[in-house]
Amino acid sequence: MKTVNVVAAIIFNGDRIFATQRGYGEFKDLWEFPGGKIEDGESPEEALKREIKEELDADIDVDGFALDLEWQYPNFYLYMSCYKCRLTSDYTLLEHEAGRWLSKDELDSVDWIDADVIVVDYLKDNM
Repeated sequence: MKTVNVVAAIIFNGDRIFATQRGYGEFKDLWEFPGGKIEDGESPEEALKREIKEELDADIDVDGFALDLEWQYPNFYLYMSCYKCRLTSDYTLLEHEAGRWLSKDELDSVDWIDADVIVVDYLKDNM
């Protein structure tokens, strides 16, 4: 079974967190924390900054590690490292259908990709 190593940005703005809706692929229309695959030779932080630039045309500061998670999908095994981040520029959705700033009470208002539900549960306990 293929293993996919990715990073995800938990982007904070005050008491709100940025969520994005997938615009393509197997998980189209589901919501996620933006990020992507770590390329050879990249640190997780470098990968995160690159992915956010590619997906949102935005710059971020990585403020710290939040959590690691693992999830078995039918076609691959996911290992995801999540980091607390802040935008340091404006953003433009380049790959997503939509983006929303969600408060803790609004986290359940969108349909999350399975693995990202673990991050949502973490945030409910730690926000």
